[in-house]
Amino acid sequence: MAELRRGMLLVASPVLVDPNFFRSVVLLVDYDQNGAVGVVLDRPLDLEVRAHLPAWCERLAPPAQVFAGGPVQTETAIGVAHRPGVAADDIWQPTPDFVGFVDVSRDPDDVDGLEEMRIFSGYAGWGAGQLEMELGIGSWFPVEGSVDDVFDPVPTTLWRRVLLRQDPQIARYANYPIDPRNN
Repeated sequence: MAELRRGMLLVASPVLVDPNFFRSVVLLVDYDQNGAVGVVLDRPLDLEVRAHLPAWCERLAPPAQVFAGGPVQTETAIGVAHRPGVAADDIWQPTPDFVGFVDVSRDPDDVDGLEEMRIFSGYAGWGAGQLEMELGIGSWFPVEGSVDDVFDPVPTTLWRRVLLRQDPQIARYANYPIDPRNN
């Protein structure tokens, strides 16, 4: 199993039937001994960002919709941005690909180096040891991700495409039927 770290993707295995994560791809934005935080990358909602956070619209990667980031604090808007070359500080803790959380209550003009971003409603969170337990029972495939995955213009097909580029032992799940009883 790959060593977990911020910036990795968690791809839901077919055995994970929780509707919040069924066939989802999660970007792991924070991970340490206290737990993990991520956002679901492939669940655009039928909500335009323009209606909720119009100041950020010019910075958004398409589609310019709010995404369902996970089941925790769904009333909270969370920005995930790509800021290449911007070093970590008190408010910016990027992944190795310079992707991280951005405070959307700030003025976008005050955020230097921002190339693209997405807005998420809520996030996915795991307490200490919880994600490791879920990995142990086969709920997730931890894989390498990229900035292109985070800001993919066709996010609804991301799950299958990320699986297909893995080694054959994992890639085979890309064709797993939604309900194997109907196979």
